[in-house]
Amino acid sequence: MGTWKSRGLRGSQLEDLINITNEVYLEKHLACVQKIPTPITPINMNEDHTQITLAYFNQKSTVDYIGVVQGIPVCFDAKECASRSWQLSNLHPHQVRFMEAFEQQQGISFILLDFTSLHEIYYIPFRDIRYFWERCQNGGRKSFSYDEIDHHYLVKSEKEMLVHYLVPLQRDLDQRDQTGSEAEDAD
Repeated sequence: MGTWKSRGLRGSQLEDLINITNEVYLEKHLACVQKIPTPITPINMNEDHTQITLAYFNQKSTVDYIGVVQGIPVCFDAKECASRSWQLSNLHPHQVRFMEAFEQQQGISFILLDFTSLHEIYYIPFRDIRYFWERCQNGGRKSFSYDEIDHHYLVKSEKEMLVHYLVPLQRDLDQRDQTGSEAEDAD
């Protein structure tokens, strides 16, 4: 008997850890962030109608999570990578457009990327995603490597916050403030 493998279940362990973390954030009044379900239309159900056996996606999904952290809108996607290089084909143009539009409305967009073989999760700020994406669109590499990311954005666990992404989010906000101040000083 063959083994059934679903591409759709990749990342579910990371998402489970993020969901637990988000529950803790909510309980501690740190953030209100929710997993966004992908809208589907069921085609077939099992005999007792308790499980969908075949369905199709109604529309393209945007990102995995959306919410607010201390008054700051955030959206992000959770991704996993088994090697030291992450293929940008795992990110879709409509997702990049959504994250870009979210940023234009003063929100913060990012990816939480789990390098599973290294047991390390990184917060990838949208400015880096945009850089890698544009490089790819302009004929450059179709991936980015572990060595190219900013390792200051390592996501650590802290007590029951298993994927404590608020720490690198604060680092991102501080860097945005610093970059904004430098741009103002140059004017």
